[in-house]
Amino acid sequence: MRVAIVFNHPYEGSYNNAILDAVTKGLKNADHEVDLMHLDNDGFNPVMSKADLKAFVEHKPIDPQVIDYSERLKKADHLIFIFPIWWDLMPAMTKGFIDRVLSPGIVYDHHPRGFGLVPLLKNLKGVTVITTMNKPKIMYSLLIGNLIKKAMIKSVFKTMGYKNLKWISYNMVKSVSQEKRVKWLTDIENRFSKFN
Repeated sequence: MRVAIVFNHPYEGSYNNAILDAVTKGLKNADHEVDLMHLDNDGFNPVMSKADLKAFVEHKPIDPQVIDYSERLKKADHLIFIFPIWWDLMPAMTKGFIDRVLSPGIVYDHHPRGFGLVPLLKNLKGVTVITTMNKPKIMYSLLIGNLIKKAMIKSVFKTMGYKNLKWISYNMVKSVSQEKRVKWLTDIENRFSKFN
């Protein structure tokens, strides 16, 4: 299986990087091919320009990096996002990836009868979103309203018609014990070691 990972965190010593390492190790243990799109290291520009918007409307991306990411998505059997939740949402580069790369004519199209969207990534069997945050889960759920679930799972991928959508959320990352953080990493590595 070919698994594309979209990763967004600028600090190499972050817990998100530790998660990326654990997920990658697990996938490779299960003999999966990993295609890493490291938005920070790639210098991905999240800003939609006038030319990008015109290309978006015409279903013909023009930015070489967007084209490259798009071609790699077409080959993916599963897509994983890994990023921190900042101010209750994803960082700018992740949002820019959604805006600029998950575009019509590549990832989805409008239904011919005019209602709803049709998925175009024929190989893609599922999407997993892995996030970290420092809020308690109950606070994020009740007070904030689970914005990542609403924005990424429901509004983006479910609307596009994709199935097998999962969100793995690590909460209170700075407050929990080192033992807990290590256990999370072991568990997620084991989880993706059994991934199929």
